[in-house]
Amino acid sequence: MSKINARSPYYITIGVNPTVANLTQVDMELYVYTGTQTTDRTNLFTLTSFAISNVVTFEVSEIVRDYILNTFDGDYATDNVWVDYRTTSYIQGSAQTPTAYTQLTGFDSYGFFEDGANTQNDSGLLQSNTKVVKLDDAPAVIPVDTSITTQVTYELNGELVYTKAITSSNENDEQIEYVTNTINGSDEFEDRVIQDGGTFEGSSCLEQFANDFTLFDFDTIYVDTTDGVIKLTVNNIEECKYDPYKVTFVNKFGALQDLWFFKRTNEVLTTKTEKFKRNIVVGGSYDTSRHQQKILTKNGSEKLTLNTGFYPEEYNEVFKQMQLSEDCWIEINSQTLPINVSSSSLNYKTHLNDKLINYTIEIDFAFDTINNIR
Repeated sequence: MSKINARSPYYITIGVNPTVANLTQVDMELYVYTGTQTTDRTNLFTLTSFAISNVVTFEVSEIVRDYILNTFDGDYATDNVWVDYRTTSYIQGSAQTPTAYTQLTGFDSYGFFEDGANTQNDSGLLQSNTKVVKLDDAPAVIPVDTSITTQVTYELNGELVYTKAITSSNENDEQIEYVTNTINGSDEFEDRVIQDGGTFEGSSCLEQFANDFTLFDFDTIYVDTTDGVIKLTVNNIEECKYDPYKVTFVNKFGALQDLWFFKRTNEVLTTKTEKFKRNIVVGGSYDTSRHQQKILTKNGSEKLTLNTGFYPEEYNEVFKQMQLSEDCWIEINSQTLPINVSSSSLNYKTHLNDKLINYTIEIDFAFDTINNIR
C-alpha cells in the first residue's frame, strides 16, 4: 500500500500521465481517519483547484499530519492514519464521473531531498541500520511494516531463539509492529522481576548470576519481507562503570527506534527567575530580614550531556535521524520522560578519520523541574 510521508510534501497531480485536454478544475474529496480502513471513513475535506495548462496539483501532507500524534510511555505503539481520496475533473466546466477511491497510509515520516518527490520508504524494516548496538541483557525492539513483513526471527550462533509471525491488518494502529523478545518491555533484569509481580533484592550472588546468565541472548535477527530477507547483526555491550541510558525517538520511517548511550553523563540545572522590588517600610521603619528584591516566580530546567561509547560507522545515519526527530524520550529510573535534542549540529565521524566513533549529545528535559501544570 502506498504511503504518505507526512513530514514531507505529498503531491497528487491530475492531468499528467495521462494528460487531460481542456481540464479547467478538479475537486477532491479527502478523508483522513483512524480505526478500520474504509469502514470508519470520516473527516471529509473538500479541496478545489483550478487547472493551469491542463494540470492540477494538490499537496495534502500538512492536512494528514494534523491527525498524527506521537506518544511513548515505554510501550511501543504507533498510530498511523488512513488517507482516502477521489477526484472529480471538470472538462470545459463540465463535471466528469468521480474516480474510484485511492487508499493510502499516513506515517509521521519523511524523505530526504535526494529521494525526490513522494518517496515511499518502502522497506519492511522501518529503520536504516542493519547493525544493532544495544545494552547487554536488554531487548532489541525492531519496527516492521506489517503490510509487507511476514516474519521476524532471532538467532544465536545459528540456533533459533525466538520467532514472530507478522500479519497485515486493516486497523490504523497495527500498521507498524514492534517485534521484541522481552517481558512487558522491560530493559533490565530488575525491571522484569518487578513487572512480573516479584520483589527484587540485590546481592552479590544475584549480580554474578545476572552476569553469567544473560537473558535474551542473540546475535542475529532476520526480517522476512515480500521483497526478500533483511539480516541484522546484534552487538551486545556490557557497561559496568557508567549508567547507560536509552533514548527512543521517531525515525525517518515514522517508527520508534532506540539508541543507547553507554558512557559518561553530565547533568546541569538551569534556573529562571522573575523578581520585583517591594516596599518593606512599615511605620517609618523596616525589618532587615525581609527581602527588598523579592522573587516572584522561579523554576528550572535540566539538561544532560550524553556520550555514546564506540559505535560502528553505520550508525551515523541513526544519529542523523535522531537529530532531525521532533519527538524523543529517555528512560531514567524506570520512567520514560520527554526530551528535546538541543545539540544543533552533528559532525559525521568515520573510522578512517576518527578511528573510534563516539558522539556527545546534549538533551533538554521537555518540562520544568518544578511541577507547574495547571
